[in-house]
Amino acid sequence: MPVTALLLAAAGLSGCEPPPPEHSSDIRFRQAATVRSGQLDEISGIQASRRHDGVLWVHNDDGRPRVHAVGTDGADRGHFDIVDAVNVDWEDMTLIPGAERDLLVLADIGDNDKARSNVWLYLVPEPDPGDDGRFSGEFEWDNWISLRYPDGPRDAESIAWDPVNERLLILSKRDTPPRLYALDADFALAEREAELVFLGEVTSLRPPAMADRRDFGPRTPYVSQPTGLDISPNGQAAALVTYRSLYLFELPVGANWAAGFNARPVEVLGPPRDNEEAVGFKADGSGLWISTEGTGAPLYEFVFPSETP
Repeated sequence: MPVTALLLAAAGLSGCEPPPPEHSSDIRFRQAATVRSGQLDEISGIQASRRHDGVLWVHNDDGRPRVHAVGTDGADRGHFDIVDAVNVDWEDMTLIPGAERDLLVLADIGDNDKARSNVWLYLVPEPDPGDDGRFSGEFEWDNWISLRYPDGPRDAESIAWDPVNERLLILSKRDTPPRLYALDADFALAEREAELVFLGEVTSLRPPAMADRRDFGPRTPYVSQPTGLDISPNGQAAALVTYRSLYLFELPVGANWAAGFNARPVEVLGPPRDNEEAVGFKADGSGLWISTEGTGAPLYEFVFPSETP
């Protein structure tokens, strides 16, 4: 059963009325582990490996151009550096699958002041571990590309691979409503510069409410801003996190994600922390991994219900 239908059924929701946001619980969010690497203090992107069982790729949002391997149990599995790359403000990552290799896409797209005329993506072949099961060394990018927006600089913290239309999607953060952009795979894999294509606004996220002031105080105006995005391996579902909520979308039949992100999502309040910036589907699409900023960050597991009441 599709993700959205599963969640609606599991929540006992029916009819045509918009569903209220679901509250976090041990059933929906489980802290599976604590990230044990002391080098990780601002996790802002997460991606499950599809070739290495139990490996999650993560990165900080500044510092060295370094990708860390974390076990689903929170264990430090090593790291690797990207040669001739810089980390101005890495805010998310995704993965472009291939028949013989998968490419990790590191998105240097953060721009709090909307002052960057160009942002960058680094596409790096996913490495293999050493004989000890750990990842190490330096690796060269397969391609890097400089991007500009058609409507001026934007701050963004969300990128995802759309396998249905074979393109990368970037969602802006500080615009109200957020703005969705696309980059075709042909450009991402071969070109050194490109202009993103504007697909439209995303109007489906619930705006801040007075009740949010109890939990977020002065940060309340920002609780609906997208901080992480991922699309399922089959391209039919998407997960988006904000500081307040997890949103789950299902791709409508015959539509693309420009329309999909404006369909009614299921909103789940949480996880319990208020600075989540990384979300990624499990390699088999059966659930999500979510993490947050800070040293010793929690690693949350969100499992989609497998049965309906």
